Amino acid sequence: MIAPGRTAVFLDRDGVILDQVEYLNRPEDIRLLAGAAEAIARLNAAGIPVVVITNQAGIAKGYLTEEDLAAIHDQLRAELADDGARLDAIYYCPHHPAATVVAYRCDCPNRKPGIGMLEQARDDLGISLTHSYLVGDMTSDILAGAQAGCRTLLVSSGFGGRDARCAVTPDRTVADITEAVDVILTEVGS
Repeated sequence: MIAPGRTAVFLDRDGVILDQVEYLNRPEDIRLLAGAAEAIARLNAAGIPVVVITNQAGIAKGYLTEEDLAAIHDQLRAELADDGARLDAIYYCPHHPAATVVAYRCDCPNRKPGIGMLEQARDDLGISLTHSYLVGDMTSDILAGAQAGCRTLLVSSGFGGRDARCAVTPDRTVADITEAVDVILTEVGS
């Protein structure tokens, strides 16, 4: 277990670590964004837990199964490991209020901008949300981080906040995960 009160970095998956692909449903379609593995490895080297939190409405809409998603995440972990990087945990929400797969149709508190995945990570890993960072490419990511008390960084990669789903202003806007990690390591070091 990670010591209570410890800083962590929450990363959205698509558009932050991986190329933004509509309903990624095959491990072979994973494409790491330039610099993503190296940035995560820098957080690992600094002893900062790295946690992915991702909405996966594709499951609710029948584009992939939870087993498909597990294979995708296994491939993601393997590709990061090839570059000396690791994720401490991955949390996902398969639900959507307009799901075509009835078993996943609900307004789930885990689905960002809800903060359920962040709270679960807090409880599982013993981290402090108010000392942590959330890096995302969508306004729903940023709102989730803000509601949980995290410092928020919006990356211009992926949707770059152009989704305009939520009225929220990030603490900082950066080009990509590499710049986000530069900011985080500077702030944590000070």
